[in-house]
Amino acid sequence: MKALSRLAAIAAGAGGVLASAGAAWAGLGQPTPWQMDLQDSASPVMADVAGFHFFLLWVIAAISAFVLALLLICIVRFNARANPTPSRTTHNTPIEILWTIVPVIILAAIAVPSFRLLFVQLEVPKPDLTVKVTGKQWFWSYSYPDSGNFEFNSLMVQEKDLKPGQLRLLAVDNEMVVPINKVVHVLVTGADVIHSFTVPSFGIRMDAIPGRVNETWFKATIEGVFYGQCSELCGKDHAFMPIAVRVVIEGDFNTWLNNAKQKYAIDNDAAHNALAATAAPAIR
Repeated sequence: MKALSRLAAIAAGAGGVLASAGAAWAGLGQPTPWQMDLQDSASPVMADVAGFHFFLLWVIAAISAFVLALLLICIVRFNARANPTPSRTTHNTPIEILWTIVPVIILAAIAVPSFRLLFVQLEVPKPDLTVKVTGKQWFWSYSYPDSGNFEFNSLMVQEKDLKPGQLRLLAVDNEMVVPINKVVHVLVTGADVIHSFTVPSFGIRMDAIPGRVNETWFKATIEGVFYGQCSELCGKDHAFMPIAVRVVIEGDFNTWLNNAKQKYAIDNDAAHNALAATAAPAIR
């Protein structure tokens, strides 16, 4: 009785924790305390990823339940007391056919939506905006090659400098800004080692490899700030290079773009002169 009481108390406590979690099963754009699910989707690709995830979850649950039922049947019906004279059957043709065909059908049912999702992720639609993302040790740089000649760095806000509402280890000084309901073509590369550009609510994750430009895309359907992090072990400060993407209406984006062109404009002449100044001296 004491054991049952303890089990009941544990179950009640777990139920209370889950109940208090309530809406914390998933978060939108950021991790949530006690989160037990994928982040809420803010793009069509992430909606497809979540749908495929839950489809697989039901498939796995059905297979697990079936295997558990078989084990329980074996335990109950074929133990030494219930079945003192065991069967000597070694082959059963119908069962062997079934356990060959059924897994093939299950794998085919998984493969079709899997390949569809893969093509959706890899085939970039006609973009409305292109953003080049460069992973560096240990921060991100963003440039807008088809929207003006400017580039800026995005560094994590230190804990001592956080303002009210800013998230620890996720807030940055300069956010990547994009318009809502527009296809954003993201070019990803690395400047030193391999990084990984990942924003869960958009369903994107792409390695940033030095000397190579990879591409991905997203179409944000909800305004707000969406956070991600480098998802490739890249050195001692790997945990401190967050990603923050602010999604705004097109008018606000155009205003930000005009200001950014002035604030972050690249002076090509100055950059050329700086490079010349650091060039190796001529050999005499």
